[in-house]
Amino acid sequence: MAKLKLGPIADDKPVKVMVELPAALHRDLTAYAEILARDAGQRPADAPRLIVAMLERFIATDRGFASAKRSEGG
Repeated sequence: MAKLKLGPIADDKPVKVMVELPAALHRDLTAYAEILARDAGQRPADAPRLIVAMLERFIATDRGFASAKRSEGG
């Protein structure tokens, strides 16, 4: 089993996002979703849900952002 930074993606209400991705990034997102799904025993997530999960994880683990947010009172 691969050690990915993301865990299983919660089955939440889908959100529509319109974004243009480079083809190589889209291929990598698709491959990531397939590996994540295989390891979690789920169906692969679509790119927007995967992007949201990645952004949430990135923000949650960014110490500089957390520190700046605390100093701004947010």
